[in-house]
Amino acid sequence: MKMIMAVVPKKYGENLLSALVNAGFPATYAETRGGMLRQSQMSLFIGVQAAQVPVVLGLVHSACDNRVSIHRGFGISGSEAAASAAESSQAEIASSGAVVFVWSLDQFEMP
Repeated sequence: MKMIMAVVPKKYGENLLSALVNAGFPATYAETRGGMLRQSQMSLFIGVQAAQVPVVLGLVHSACDNRVSIHRGFGISGSEAAASAAESSQAEIASSGAVVFVWSLDQFEMP
């Protein structure tokens, strides 16, 4: 199981949220502010199976004009770590793009 957190400019947030829901991915969001200019953003949280991560990342890319930087959290090993390092070195963070974090979840509960 993976947790994806996408921090997107507010102008892209509604489109991304609609795309996620239409594709069958329930998402939770919070309106946030941050950065030097205190710009309004949406932080979306999406829990998915590992195999679904590329689909969600594709939706984020499409909704945010393909200007996205992806950061993978701890818990990555082997070829995933090498791929992550290669992506990080090539990723460009744009002021109007999204920043996406992908974490491995050790445990998931719904009490």
